[in-house]
Amino acid sequence: MGWAEITHPFHPFRGQQFLILKVRRVSGIDTLILRGSTIGTFGVPLAWTDRALPSPHTDGPTEACPLDGPGLLQLANLIDQLNREAKKGLDG
Repeated sequence: MGWAEITHPFHPFRGQQFLILKVRRVSGIDTLILRGSTIGTFGVPLAWTDRALPSPHTDGPTEACPLDGPGLLQLANLIDQLNREAKKGLDG
């Protein structure tokens, strides 16, 4: 059946590929049963893998959320800088 890469941004195995053993429908959700090397078999929703059909709600490939720790720090610094510049404009 091939291989599937986990693409869900918060899954602990994101970016790793696993052998597909079978495809099942669990509680109405298409699920891949995958073989892990040390953890045995496990299931993940098809939508959480590179085998999922592209979402009609996105224009292109999705990327990981940029608001991780370093991304949040950059955002906070940018907001602080903009606030300082705005205050200078009002004072000057």
